[in-house]
Parts: sequence; C-alpha cells; structure tokens
Amino acid sequence: MPSSHSKTLIQRLLRAARFFNTPTIAWLAVVVSVIIVSISEPMIPALLKPLLDRGFVQGKIELWLVPVSLIGLFAVRGLCVFTSQVAMAKISNQGLLKLRTQMFEKLLHAHPDLYRQQSASALGNTLVYEVQTGASMMVQSLLSMARDTLTLLALVGYLLYLNWKLSLIVALLFPSVAWLIKALSKRLFVLSKNNQHATDELAYVVEENALAYREIRLYGGQNSQKKRFVILGNMLQRLAMKTIVASSAITPLTQLCAAIALSGVICVALLQSSYEGTTVGGFTAYVTAMLMLIAPIKHLSDVTTPLTRGLVAVERALELIESTPSETSGTFTKDRASGHISLENIRVQYNVDSQPALFIEQLQINPGETLALVGPSGAGKTSLVNLLPRFIDPSAGHVSLDGVSIADWKLASLRSQFAMVSQNVIVLNDTLANNVALGHVLDREHALACLHAANLQSYVDQLALGIDTLVGHNASQLSGGQRQRLAIARALYKDAPILILDEATSALDNESERAVQEALHRLKSGRTTIIIAHRLSTIEHADRIVVMQEGQIIEIGKHADLMQAQGTYASLFKLGSFYQSKS
Repeated sequence: MPSSHSKTLIQRLLRAARFFNTPTIAWLAVVVSVIIVSISEPMIPALLKPLLDRGFVQGKIELWLVPVSLIGLFAVRGLCVFTSQVAMAKISNQGLLKLRTQMFEKLLHAHPDLYRQQSASALGNTLVYEVQTGASMMVQSLLSMARDTLTLLALVGYLLYLNWKLSLIVALLFPSVAWLIKALSKRLFVLSKNNQHATDELAYVVEENALAYREIRLYGGQNSQKKRFVILGNMLQRLAMKTIVASSAITPLTQLCAAIALSGVICVALLQSSYEGTTVGGFTAYVTAMLMLIAPIKHLSDVTTPLTRGLVAVERALELIESTPSETSGTFTKDRASGHISLENIRVQYNVDSQPALFIEQLQINPGETLALVGPSGAGKTSLVNLLPRFIDPSAGHVSLDGVSIADWKLASLRSQFAMVSQNVIVLNDTLANNVALGHVLDREHALACLHAANLQSYVDQLALGIDTLVGHNASQLSGGQRQRLAIARALYKDAPILILDEATSALDNESERAVQEALHRLKSGRTTIIIAHRLSTIEHADRIVVMQEGQIIEIGKHADLMQAQGTYASLFKLGSFYQSKS
C-alpha cells in the first residue's frame, strides 16, 4: 500500500468520498445552496456602486429599493447557508455511520493478528472518536472550501468586470498563497499522523493502568507508571505545539500577501482615477470587492488545518478497512461433526527468530473421547487448543476435523462445532440470558436449565430481574466463580460436539465443581472433550492424558498407566502439580 504521505490532497479526498456519496437530494441541496451564496457575494459591492453614484452624487434612487434589496439579498443567503449546513450534516452523519459500520464489521472478521498488534484502546479510539471528529472536520472543511472557492471566483470575475487592469495585481496573490498552503499542509499532515500515534500510546498507558490497577498498587508501581505517562504526555505536547505553530502561521502569512496586493491596488486605483475619471461608486465598489476577497482567502487558508486533521483520521479508518487482512475461510460445511481430530507434523512459531511454541508429530483424538492436556506453564497446551477453532494457524503441518483439513472448513461451520470455556472468562455487558445464549436465538427455558446445570440457579433466584439482570461492565456484578460458571452455562447452551475446557473449573468451590462435573459427564456422551486442568478429579477420569513439555508431547496414557510408568507425569504428581478437591 503506498505511503499516505505520497498521496495528493485530491487522491485522499477521492479515497474517502465513497463513504459520503449519498443521498443525492442532500448533495443537490448543498450544490445549489453553495452556488447561490457564492454568486450573491459580489452583489453586495455591486449594490454600493449605484447607491453611491445615483443616490449620494445624483440623488436619483428610490429609497424603498435599498431595504428591499439588502434584506432580500441577506434573506436568500441566510436560507441557503442554513440549507447547505443541514444537508452537509446529513451527508456527514450518514457517511460516518457507513464508515463505522464497515470498520466494526472488519474488526469482527479481522485476522487475530490485528488484536496482537494493536491495543483495544487504539482500535476503539479510531472507530468511535477519531472517525467522528475526522469526518465532521473533513465534510465541514470541504463545504467551506467549495463555498469560499466559488465566492473567490465570483468576486474575481466582478473585479475583472469593473477594472481588469487592477485585477491583474490581484491575480499575483494566488500563486504565492497556493504555494504557502501546499507547503504547510504537507507538514501538518505529517504532524497530525504523529500526533494521533502519540495519542494512541498515551491512551494505551491509561488502559493498561486501568486494567492492572491491583498489581500496580500491590507492587508499588505508581511512580514508574507516572513517569511513563509524563514522558508520553510531554511528547504529545511537543507535537501539539508544532502542529499549532504550523497551522497558526498560515493565516497571518496569507493576510500579509493579501495586504501587499491590496496596497498595490489602492495605489494604482488612485493613479487611474486622476486620468481615467473613475467614479466614487466604481472605486468604492472595487475596493469593497477587493476587501471581501480577504475573507474567503483567509477561510481557505484556515481550512487547511481541520481538513488535514480530518483526512488523517478518516485515512486511518480506511487503512483499517483496506489493509487489515480478514480470516481465510474454506467452503466445507457440516451441521454436526463426529469429533475426530487429527494433528500431523504441527509446528507453531510466533516469531521467526524464536523456538517453536508447539511441535507435534502426530496426535489423534477420537470421537467421544475425553483427552486431558497437562504440563508446566508454557508447555504449549493453550496453543494446541487454539489451533482447533483456528484462533491461530500452524506455521507448518496439518490439522483436520472429521478427515477434512480445518483450512477447508467454512469458518462459521468449523467454529460452530466447538464450545470453549477458558480460565479468562469474557462476559459482555448484557443480561445473563443473552450472555448464555451468545450468538444464538434465546430460549429462556434452555438458558435457565444451563444456568442450573452450571450451579448458578441459586444466584439467579436471588435477582429481582432473574436472567434479565445486566451483569455490568466486565461482569462487575459477578464474582470470579460466578463468571466461570456463566461461561460453562454458555458452553452447555451451545451444545457443540466438541468441548474445550481450559481450566474451566479452577475458580469453582468443591460443591459447585461436583455439580458442574456431573453436568459435563452427562454431556460427554457422543462428544469429544479436551481438558486443560490441574485438578486430579478432572484428569484421572480422562480416557487419555497427554503430557506436554516445551511444546512437545512426551507421554500419553491413562492416569494409572502413567503413574506406573514413573515418568514425567508421575514426577509432576509427586511434586504436587496436580491437586485434589477437598472433600
């Protein structure tokens, strides 16, 4: 993708224009209104000429024409200005909705690498705040640019009509102003992009500290985090000042150029009046029109800053839409898999220069089998289970489900075969019922049954709104154990043929664990279950136990067989790596 710095202003605008191309009536209202406002601008000095020449000098003007002309002129202009702003706001808001929707849809289907490369705060800031500010700035700037450009052309045309010789002096103003705006716009674009990147970094620091406030306070990290924040804050301040200096220089320099041109015009006009007999009205109308040029020139110079900032924000959104790869998907679909999983010559390597996080020559998981994965932290257990629903793709090797490569499965169909409960439970800020039925049509009776099976029935019965109770931001209304049981209820509701349980019972008390284990035991009939756990009560009843170390499988077998073999599993057991539930 070409660098955004290499694009011209027109290319950037055309790139963003597809989101702001509807509705036709609104655009028509804008165009007509802007044209009327622009061409009516020279009518103000045009009214001065007969007013001065015929009214003050000759005394031959009807008095009623003055208020009717002025009031009528400004009434029409006011109506057109109002119409253009309202219509442009409609275009801006509809375009913003379209842009945001495409961005959010992209996030929903983006390759998981995006979430490893960008923070949640940066993505949220771009989607919610940057595009809103950027779209508003860009659209309003374009409206002002169109209106002021047409006004400038209308005034220049009137000046040429009045005195084409003087107008040549005015024409000398435009090349210098154009060069000035182009040079400063380029610098503003670079500064604006750097400013937004610095803002993202600062927001990420705030996000990290908000999420890790317990650890930071427990280990006394407030001072180091404050220094980190201050360093980034100072960087952002310096960039902001550079941006302000660049944007603030445009207007006075433009006005200086206009003042030089105006001085020359007045001097030449005074000389002309001595030998060409220029009337007072003609001279006043010309100077007035000349002075009126300053306003649109100033607006055109002022519009550079918000237009540049707006384009930077919108371009960032466009880069997310256009450059972020989506997950690849096959075409194979199946209503319900049997649950036969095969891994052959698998290698997972997160970084090119690092050692493989997972290396498996062969592993077969049979339909209906309960397979336990055990091993120390970093052994590759989570990487293995993340391969199956394609949350990560192997660097090499082949993973198949029911004899079909998972790369050939349609993603939606593949993931419909899995239900997962991990130790890091994600609960949406929605009702209990909607959290249980996530992604599926809500069946209230089924949701209640799943909550009961996950041992949450007593908690639900205490709530005034029952399963319609909002769980709050980050499930603030639930304890750790309740959140994990809610996630188990969600897995039960989905009723998928393959269950992945990553420390699914780690936050449960013994009574709750027994209830959940009973529910899971009933579910395992005809289903494939993969368990990552340290509790012996979960592991010892598994059909097979896979012992992993440094990304490789070193032992496979039943609990009793592995204990008898006196290998790594038996050593971990003796060291207390597995613990039993208290009776």
